[in-house]
Amino acid sequence: MPTRLRPLTGNLRVPVLTVLLCLPAAGPALGAVQPCGAPATAIAQVQDGSALSGRVVEVEAVVTADFSGERGLRGFFVQQADARRQQRPGISDGLFVYAPRAVARAGDLVRVSGRIEEKFGQTQLTLSEAPTVCASGIPVTPATLTLPAGDADLRARAGMLVTLPQTLTVSDTHELARYGMLALSFGRPFAPTQVALPGAAAAQAAAANSRNRLLLDDGSTRQYPQVVPYPPPQLAATHPLRVGDTVSGVAGVLEKRHGQWRLQPVRGARAPAFQAANPRPGAPARHPAATLRVAAFNLQNYFNGGGGSEGLASADNRGARSAAALARQEAKLAAALRALDADVIGLMELQNNGFGPGSAVRQLAARLGSDWRVVDPGTPALGGDAIAVGLLYNARATEIVGRAATTWLGARSRQPLAATFRARAGGAPVTVVVNHLKSKNCMEAGGAQADQGDGQGCWNPARMQAAGALADWLATVPTGAPGAGVLVTGDLNSYAMEDPVRLLARRGYADMVAKLAGPHAYSYVYNGQAGYLDHVLADAAAAGHVVAVQAWHINADEPAAFSYAPAPGAPSVPAYYAPDAYRSSDHDPLLIDLSLTSTSP
Repeated sequence: MPTRLRPLTGNLRVPVLTVLLCLPAAGPALGAVQPCGAPATAIAQVQDGSALSGRVVEVEAVVTADFSGERGLRGFFVQQADARRQQRPGISDGLFVYAPRAVARAGDLVRVSGRIEEKFGQTQLTLSEAPTVCASGIPVTPATLTLPAGDADLRARAGMLVTLPQTLTVSDTHELARYGMLALSFGRPFAPTQVALPGAAAAQAAAANSRNRLLLDDGSTRQYPQVVPYPPPQLAATHPLRVGDTVSGVAGVLEKRHGQWRLQPVRGARAPAFQAANPRPGAPARHPAATLRVAAFNLQNYFNGGGGSEGLASADNRGARSAAALARQEAKLAAALRALDADVIGLMELQNNGFGPGSAVRQLAARLGSDWRVVDPGTPALGGDAIAVGLLYNARATEIVGRAATTWLGARSRQPLAATFRARAGGAPVTVVVNHLKSKNCMEAGGAQADQGDGQGCWNPARMQAAGALADWLATVPTGAPGAGVLVTGDLNSYAMEDPVRLLARRGYADMVAKLAGPHAYSYVYNGQAGYLDHVLADAAAAGHVVAVQAWHINADEPAAFSYAPAPGAPSVPAYYAPDAYRSSDHDPLLIDLSLTSTSP
C-alpha cells in the first residue's frame, strides 16, 4: 500500500496535517497528491524548455539520490523509471526536487507535487505536498557521459544518474578544501593563449576547454568541511590530490548549480578510484654538462614587515600577517630554495623594502646560509610598487662581473634587475635579468588596457610597452659586460603565444622553455588551465649555452589549502601544513642549466 513520506522533525512524530502546514507558503493551494499510477507529468515535459515553469505538476519517478538537510542540497533527485522514460533526443528524464525538510530513499518510486521553478541555473520542482512512496527497490539505468561534452549533451542528462567510462584527469583543486569539489577533464587543459594565438584561435581553445570541464562535488553546500573526501579517505598534506592525478569509475547525479555543471556523488555507491598519476617530484638533478644553474621563482608575496613602523600590520602587506605565519612561509620557501641547487636565483614578489639588513631580500638570503649574497643596484628600492624583484647568488660558486643595473619600464610594471655572473670555476659570463610585468588583474583597467576579449586579459598594452622598453634597455649593455649572453627570466604575466613574448622573440630573445621543456610545459595553473607565465628567454649569445630548462612542479599542481596560511575566512587545518617545498608558492620555480665552458657553443 502506498505510504506518505514525512518531513524531518527531529524525534517528533506529527500528523500529516501538521507537516503540510509547515511546508513553504510560496507553494500552491494545498491538495491531496493523486494516487500512485494516476496520470502524471513526464519529467521530459518538465525539462523541455521549462515550458511548465511556474505551474504546479505531479511527477511519478524513482529517487536516485537524497541530499536533504541543512548541510546537503536541501532536496533529492528523481528520474523517470526505465519503462516510462520518454528518451526524447536532447531532453533529460531527471529532476531535482527541492524539499529541505523531507527525506527520501534511493530506489523508492515516489509521487511528488510542486511548482516548477528555475533556480541556480537548473529546473527544479519545489515540493508542496509530502511525497507518496509507491514502491521500493526500483533500479534505474544511468546515462553514459563522456568528456568533452557540449551544453546540449549535458542538458540532455541534467538531473539524471550518469557514469563516465573514461579515466579522467584532475584539472583544478582550487576549491577542494573550501567546498569539497574539484574539476575533472579528459587530459590536462592548457590556457588558450599558451597554445593558440590571441583572437579567434584562442577563443576556439577556450571553448574546447569549457566543454572539457566537469566538477566532482561532495553533495553538500558546506564551506570548509572538516573532512574533504578526495582523495579517499581524506585530503592531507601527507595525502595530497594533485592536478594531473587521474580518476576512474566516476558516477553520480549530473546537475548545473551556480552556473557550473557538476556531479553529485550518490551515498552508498562505489566511490571513484583515484590514482596518483602525477606524484610529487623530487628536486631536479643538474644536467651533466651544466657549469652554472640559474633559477627563477615567484614567491607569492614574501613580506617580512621590515622598513616600516607598522611591520606586518601594514596595509601594504600582501603576505604573512603574523610572525607565526611568516615563520611558516619562510620554512616552506627555504625548503624550496635550498633544494633548487642553484647558483643564481631570480625572485619575484618580494616586499619592496630595499636591500639593507632589515629588508625582505636580505632576510631570505640569510635563511639560505652565509654563502648567499644579495644583488644591490645601489638604489633605496626598486620603483614604488609594494613588491619587487630580487637576485641572490652563491658567492662560493659564482661572482658578479661589472655592475648591477635596473631601469623604469613604465608605471604599471615592476622594475627589472640585471647582473652579469661568471662561475668561479671559469667559463663565459652570462647576464641574468629578472622581471615581473603587470598582472592580468583588471582593477583600474580601461580603454585599450581593458580586456579586449582576445584571451590576453587586461593590461596587455602595458606589458607590450614594458617588453619593448626592456629590449631597448638591454641593447645598451646596462651591466657593463659586453659579449655576455643575456637570459631574460621571470614572470612576464604573458603565456607563450601572447604579444609581449612574441615581441621579445622579434627582438632576438628565444623562448627556451618552448625549445627545451617541450609543448606541454607549464609553471602555473589558473581556473584549471595550465601554462607558463614564467619565462626563460635567451639572446643568440646565451641560447647555445642553455642545456636544460625545467619547471619543478612543487606548487602549481598542489591544492591552495596547503599554503603556509589559510585563505581569509578559512579555518586553520593542521593536517594541511607541512614545512616542506610543496605549495610554497602558487608558481613553480624554473631551473636553467647552462654550460659556459670555453668549449661550449
